[in-house]
Amino acid sequence: MNEGLIRDLRAALDPDRVRCGETELVLYGRDASNMNGSTAVVCLPLTTAEVQSCVRIANQHSVPFVARGSGTGLAGGAVPLEGAVVIALSKMNRVLDVDTENRLAWVEPGVLNLDLTRETTPLGLHFAPDPSSQQSCSIGGNVANNSGGPHCLADGVTNAHILGLEVVLPDGEVVLLGGEDPEPEGLDLRGVFVGSEGMLGIATRICVRLSQNPPSVRTLLMDFDTVDAGAATVSAIIAAGILPAALEMMDRLCIEAVEAFVHAGLPLDAAAVLLVEVSGLAHGVESDVERVIDIGRAHGARTVRVAQDEAERQLLWKGRKSAFGAIARIKPNYYLHDTVVPRRRLPEVLRRVYEIAAKHDLLVLNVFHAGDGNLHPLLVFDKREPGVLERVHAAGEEIVAVSVAAGGVLSGEHGIGLEKREYMPWMFGADDLAAQEALRAAFDPERRSNPNKVLPSPAHCGDAHALPEGVWI
Repeated sequence: MNEGLIRDLRAALDPDRVRCGETELVLYGRDASNMNGSTAVVCLPLTTAEVQSCVRIANQHSVPFVARGSGTGLAGGAVPLEGAVVIALSKMNRVLDVDTENRLAWVEPGVLNLDLTRETTPLGLHFAPDPSSQQSCSIGGNVANNSGGPHCLADGVTNAHILGLEVVLPDGEVVLLGGEDPEPEGLDLRGVFVGSEGMLGIATRICVRLSQNPPSVRTLLMDFDTVDAGAATVSAIIAAGILPAALEMMDRLCIEAVEAFVHAGLPLDAAAVLLVEVSGLAHGVESDVERVIDIGRAHGARTVRVAQDEAERQLLWKGRKSAFGAIARIKPNYYLHDTVVPRRRLPEVLRRVYEIAAKHDLLVLNVFHAGDGNLHPLLVFDKREPGVLERVHAAGEEIVAVSVAAGGVLSGEHGIGLEKREYMPWMFGADDLAAQEALRAAFDPERRSNPNKVLPSPAHCGDAHALPEGVWI
């Protein structure tokens, strides 16, 4: 235990908000991934000045530090390494100001995503990005990972909804990146920071763009005899020039788990269901609904269910957003990736996902943002079973490799973190990785802010684009 570090932190913060008990160190040593880290001490600041003090004290003691929101990340991005100081921002949870005229709000990083929308909905506004963990994930975490969500198909991911950031840089300096001006002068350092996974500093105030609530919303559920038919319907809807607010898909095993959990009336004999939401002006919405139904039926939709009221609509969405929790009825653990593939290749990539799971004697549930090709294959397992973790990780690596080989990318919204950092050469050449490292060094030359994340270790940097042999068979 670094007693000098802890003493200095307790002098800067209320001692009760500097924790080093065994329970806290274990809890804050991991996130929602399957990885564990090493924590020296946990700090719970309340203000920008206190975050600044934590960063400066960590630097004085040559100790790395990691910003943490709600810990819902799935790629190990908030897992502390090297005995890091964890700067937990959950107590910085105030909505500071809402400007309805300019449709923006200033919030602290610990504000929960859904709480912001609940506060602004009576004003006719909402925060558009809506991850499946919306009830528990924080705005600061959304910024760190450039998070997406079901309704980001039409509205765009987090980066499109962040105007400005107050940031404590890795050396302890406080700066403002971007701001309320929609066209600030100079380089777009705001855009650089969003999605940087804590490597460039810690956001302490965030200016978010708020979106107007649509005047009309319709939600449909279509079911299919095959996953291929559902995937083909997704491509056909987009090809017809319709851009739904959301376009989500679940396969048979996922349908069974969700229905047992929420009792939404999902068809248990279907191979796949497609949840489609259309929003906008009433006449346009009704026209799009009719066209979506026609496209679905032309591609083999067995039945089409249109939510008749807000209660039914919310029940359908509860089913979709409860999917990750519902799988506990099948197995107690899961391993999840979030690769993105071209929509036209969804059917063949999904077939490969099923083949990979079967090869490793695993169950896989697919629930994903079908509209933008963002896959979320859930490998479900019981970690108490001998050897299962090795099979799970081997299958996960193959799924990522297949996705990249199909012209996809490593992550759509969960980030790279620890989980996929050694896969970065599959997408980026040595010069690309060097440029990313140079950018990181410009913000943090000592590499103390969330070290050893995203960028691969030197042993992997030179082997650019070296996908495993035979990955696409």
